[in-house]
Amino acid sequence: MKPLTSSVALPNPRVRRGLVALSVGATLLTGGAVTGLTTTSASASAQAAARVDNPYAGAKVYVNPEWSAKAAAEPGGSRISNQPTAVWIDSIAAIDGVDGGMGLDDHLARAVSQGAQTIQLVIYNLPGRDCSALASNGELGPTDLPRYKTEYIDPIAAILAKPAYAQLRIVNIVEIDSLPNLVTNVTPRPTATPNCDTMKANGNYVKGVGYALAKLGAVPNTYNYLDAGHHGWIGWDDNFNSSAKQLAEAAKAEGSTQANVQGFIVNTANYGATTEPFFKIGDTANDGPIREKSKWIDWNRYVDEQSFAQAFRTEVQKEGFASNVGMLIDTSRNGWGGSARPTAAGPKTTSDAYVNGGRLDRRIHLGNWCNQKGAGLGARPQAAPAAGIDAYVWIKPPGESDGASKEIPNDEGKGFDRMCDPTYTGNARNGNSLSGALPDAPLSGHWFSAQFQELMKNAYPAL
Repeated sequence: MKPLTSSVALPNPRVRRGLVALSVGATLLTGGAVTGLTTTSASASAQAAARVDNPYAGAKVYVNPEWSAKAAAEPGGSRISNQPTAVWIDSIAAIDGVDGGMGLDDHLARAVSQGAQTIQLVIYNLPGRDCSALASNGELGPTDLPRYKTEYIDPIAAILAKPAYAQLRIVNIVEIDSLPNLVTNVTPRPTATPNCDTMKANGNYVKGVGYALAKLGAVPNTYNYLDAGHHGWIGWDDNFNSSAKQLAEAAKAEGSTQANVQGFIVNTANYGATTEPFFKIGDTANDGPIREKSKWIDWNRYVDEQSFAQAFRTEVQKEGFASNVGMLIDTSRNGWGGSARPTAAGPKTTSDAYVNGGRLDRRIHLGNWCNQKGAGLGARPQAAPAAGIDAYVWIKPPGESDGASKEIPNDEGKGFDRMCDPTYTGNARNGNSLSGALPDAPLSGHWFSAQFQELMKNAYPAL
């Protein structure tokens, strides 16, 4: 019998204010100098660029000037402030801009003026958003699907369809942390939550994602990538195929077809290592197979994000998605460099010693997700780094908090999640371990200087 944790969902909640536009080129991408806002005439760009197989290949990708300015203001931050990150449209107000900040039109126009070919947007405002988390709750209630359609998706689609932006490759990261919850955090799973049961029953996650894919996919120069969780959430046998089927169901809902999905993304705003060089899932220590014996692996099929992404790509193709779907890996915080980074495999005396001694991912537990101590910037954005992988990307803007380390009254709809509290001793999802979170963290999406400095200090490759 498999251990309970093989079916435990290890959710990857994360929220931040939508401010950043991600981009990636054929090699390490650096954005050009930020210039004044300009627009392209409708007559010059009315003909949308034809879709390409990989929207990152050979592309200069948008550098968000708002995130770039915050990064550059930090000591040493100019070393990465020219990197592309993703623009989060996480509320209705974010479409026009929050508190005087840039709105969607502003970002798209700035991308044109930068001479960027690709811009990335995070579409993130489902009804009952992040049903298994508190730090990333949203503004729309479980039954607010009509508002999601008419006040959120429709205006976004209308802006994306403007002739001035027809030459951009617009990458949409569609509703992270949504559909996998319908597999892992619903009854009869031991990790079920009432909110996830509600969203499973009313179908509004599936309908909302289907509607978003249909509307955004109708714009000919868009590229939709669905969120596929991460290996520490979906990598177990009882989650893997079920998640692929759940994604296929949503892609065919509300008038959409699977042709509206150009790819999938893993590790969004999470910390899983891209590759683990010092052990692989089939290894054996003196006490037996590490897949069975290691508490860290705990019967998972995968040890890192890249092997998981490549396998999941094959799995979704079996469920009817196109043979050329691509995968993205968020590498914004999974570098795990610094003095704690292993340089060789651990001893084979036991599976735990072997895995724990050699793993790059230094979290206390694979289920920890909030503002992790010791994390570092990962691989810089890069196109086509491995077979089936369209790009390494920085979707989570480094320096933006995952959630507050204590309860903070706010008008953003964000709750207090104990997984962001460094004193929390855990729950079933993280093996009743300490949360590993940094102290003194602000609300999700707010700038967290201490975390930004930690990420730079532990960057791998080093800055």
